[in-house]
Amino acid sequence: MTVVREAGAPPTSLPRPADGSARPGRGGKRGRGPVGSGAWPYLLIAPAVLGMLYLLAYPLVRTVLISLQDFRLRQLIQGDARFVGLRNYETLLTDAHFWQVVRRTFLFMAVNVALIMLLATLVALVIERLGRVGRIAVLSALVLTWAMPVIAATTVFQWLFHSEFGIVNWALQQLGFTSFDRYPWFAHGTAAFSILVALIVWQSVPFAAITLYSALVTVPTELYESARIDGASARRIFRAITFPMIRPIFMLVFSLEVIWTFKAFVQIWVMTNGGPGDATTILPVYAVQTALSSQRYDLGSAASMVTVLMLAGVLVFYFRQMFRQEGEAL
Repeated sequence: MTVVREAGAPPTSLPRPADGSARPGRGGKRGRGPVGSGAWPYLLIAPAVLGMLYLLAYPLVRTVLISLQDFRLRQLIQGDARFVGLRNYETLLTDAHFWQVVRRTFLFMAVNVALIMLLATLVALVIERLGRVGRIAVLSALVLTWAMPVIAATTVFQWLFHSEFGIVNWALQQLGFTSFDRYPWFAHGTAAFSILVALIVWQSVPFAAITLYSALVTVPTELYESARIDGASARRIFRAITFPMIRPIFMLVFSLEVIWTFKAFVQIWVMTNGGPGDATTILPVYAVQTALSSQRYDLGSAASMVTVLMLAGVLVFYFRQMFRQEGEAL
């Protein structure tokens, strides 16, 4: 049957089926709810969430439990550990040697983060001003450095500063510094500390520089052109335009570097094992030394939890300051 309506008249709705059901939609299918509704999306992500909880939450909970127990080699084998409350934390926090390690950890973190952020910012600014060929060459070198395994890089630095076969001693002797003949770098605390700082900075600058460079390319060039027309110097342009524009990324990289340097372990353990003496012992190394050397897994777990709490406190203080500055800017 042909339905005829006058021109300009509103369209009339087609009659509903006799059974009262909705008309079929496009393709002959009945209307359905929104795609992805119900429990199906949660079932899809459940394996990833459960795996993450097992790999992250379970070790943390287990460490907390061990730190509250009398847990030594005997308890590790027989499994009859008893709870002692906060006694392990009391023993740890009343140890003068522990607080020396804490001070050394914060010094190690501050020196590394300051050098990393300074060098990474300078490298990112240099990359931005290079031509296409130079930019590709520098970025390729940074990526290759960043991709080098930690153990391999640590071994390379060990050979560089080897007392007998190291190229550093050879180069210093060629420059006239004869006192560096067979100089034992890793036998002196300050020298070993400086080598570790150089290693971690060398490994961390590529990531920070590439990330900051990616933020620099988002700054509109019109702002630079306007500032140069007004006679602003390069330093003034960086302070007034560049840094405010890249500050969110800069702060993100800064927080990541704080975390990574605060918990540095592999480089120190492979290169110096915390020595000479305890000149390069920071909190993660101290926790492992306590657990393995004296079989005090309870004190080692307590030291690990104190490390987590200190790092969390540093990051909370930092984020509060950052959000306060953003609020004042708004």
